[in-house]
Amino acid sequence: MPFAVALALTLGPIAGLLLNVPWAQLPGLLAEPEVQRSLALSLATAALSTGVCVLLGVPVAVLMTRLRGTAVDLARGALLVPLVLSPVVSGLVLLFFWGRFGLFGSLLDAVGIRVGFSPAAVVIVQVFVSLPFFVVSVMTALAGIDEELELSAATCGASAGQILRHITVPLAAPGILVGTLLAFARSLGEYGATITFAGSIDGQTRTLPLQISLALNSARPDQALGVCLMLVAIYLVVLVAARFAGRLAVRWR
Repeated sequence: MPFAVALALTLGPIAGLLLNVPWAQLPGLLAEPEVQRSLALSLATAALSTGVCVLLGVPVAVLMTRLRGTAVDLARGALLVPLVLSPVVSGLVLLFFWGRFGLFGSLLDAVGIRVGFSPAAVVIVQVFVSLPFFVVSVMTALAGIDEELELSAATCGASAGQILRHITVPLAAPGILVGTLLAFARSLGEYGATITFAGSIDGQTRTLPLQISLALNSARPDQALGVCLMLVAIYLVVLVAARFAGRLAVRWR
């Protein structure tokens, strides 16, 4: 019974969406220039922010997992703060730091660099909200690795970099791959912080979620439903890819 209720609560809304999609008009709706620009921007910024999450998140997750102490615990808590912030609050904290009059943004503005309301702002937002998801996923994978393997390699003369490349990362590969795909999906779906910090500028900051909002506010529910279906399709591809990548990484390990 609980399984049936949970299934109904999750799949019911999706079924409602599918039943209301204007299938006959769908190709034309998705081919509209503004939708194509939003799609290209979303995929490009999500891919870039995911790459940043991987470059920063793997070493951070290793340090957070292997080091001990109060300072590490505090750093871990600070890193995970974006997980509990509401989207609007996330946008505001980014605005007060990266914005034109923000703590760091004012320094950039003094040399002619403006971050807010630009494609760079979209990437910054996506990294801010996605990095904790990636780090948690990698930390979970690292927690399952026997530290004796790394210690044995160290006693045999392996450097920290060699241990990371040849032991830690390969063993944590399933978690890294899954975390990468989840970070991409999280970046792709970000809305609240994006509109607060980056705005909704056609071809510059208007990602797919913002295009959906604009379509609804412009009395174009058909376009909104079409873009929603596009996002759902991308999410399904990501979920299937995450499952397949996890299994493949386990076999290669």
